[in-house]
Amino acid sequence: MSRIDVLGVGFDDLTRENAIDLCKRLIDEHRSAYMVTPNPEIVMAAWENAELHDAICNADLVIPDGIGVVKAARIIGTPLKERLPGIEIGEAILEYAAQTGKSVFLLGAKPGVADAAKKKMQETYPGLNVCGTNDGYFKDDGPVVEKINAAQPDFLMVCLGAPKQELWMAQNAERLDIGLMAGLGGSLDVFAGTVMRAPKAWQKMNAEWLYRCIKEPWRFKRIARLPLFIIKAWIKRIRKFFNGKG
Repeated sequence: MSRIDVLGVGFDDLTRENAIDLCKRLIDEHRSAYMVTPNPEIVMAAWENAELHDAICNADLVIPDGIGVVKAARIIGTPLKERLPGIEIGEAILEYAAQTGKSVFLLGAKPGVADAAKKKMQETYPGLNVCGTNDGYFKDDGPVVEKINAAQPDFLMVCLGAPKQELWMAQNAERLDIGLMAGLGGSLDVFAGTVMRAPKAWQKMNAEWLYRCIKEPWRFKRIARLPLFIIKAWIKRIRKFFNGKG
């Protein structure tokens, strides 16, 4: 499947339905596939981190989590079908797992959060088999990999934050006995109820990033470089025009 290049990172051009179907297939194949969900911050980090760039490029599925990626792709002239928030793809996978008996392992967040998320998930998705949990505060991958392999989950949620989760998945994919793993940032905090997603109205306006910054002002420092992302998209568009490709 060919990918659309958005400022140096290739994205799979899929609808929500297509992405979910592909995740189901990767789970069923049980070959330790992994999915990444870059937003503009992660794309920009990949400009300066070759290992992160390779981890993203080698992923089995790369979906645009941030609206900024979708807007940049449109500016460049190679539009993506839609924004695909990682947490929403995760929710669809959990629903599928509950319906089909697939097992799920939760990795990441502060101690206790994954266990709280497990409880809330099993209330939301009756019958869901959460076969194990582990917080994200570990130094040695070995024991964690062994714990996951002992559980043999069909789906592994890796919520270590970027770029740690992308690098961790790339480094450990060949050591794991799983179906599919996905880097889903702070999703466990949302599932546990310790962090709230933006209201639906904000989500529909593609302003979830702004809501999160208002609730967590420290995020403003992280997004300070985002205008550069859009500027680079316009520069690429202009270059394509003068090269006769726009």
